[in-house]
Amino acid sequence: MRQNDLSERLFRFSVRTIKYLRKIPFNDETKVLKNQLIKSSSSTCANYEESQAGSSKADFANKVRISLREMRETIFWLRLMKELDYQKYDVEEFQWLENESKELSKILGSICQKSK
Repeated sequence: MRQNDLSERLFRFSVRTIKYLRKIPFNDETKVLKNQLIKSSSSTCANYEESQAGSSKADFANKVRISLREMRETIFWLRLMKELDYQKYDVEEFQWLENESKELSKILGSICQKSK
């Protein structure tokens, strides 16, 4: 996978996450869940984008590690939402988000390992 492909894939994941969250009704509980999931999914993409302009190999590796941590946080929020039955608003899209987040986490983890 070329790095530009990964940038685009992370961006698409962020967009689809936000669009999915628009389907969930607003209340005090969902306000927190939505906010956290939007922040972590978009931060994954933003940090990866920053890594592409890293001033050194160490800077690149650090930004990719941050991106991986943010994706792991995203996976946590998705897990929590599933446990609380928020996947019901679009089961197919939620499943895609779960699968894609796990794949992206593996890809980012692999980049981290290779950049050591």
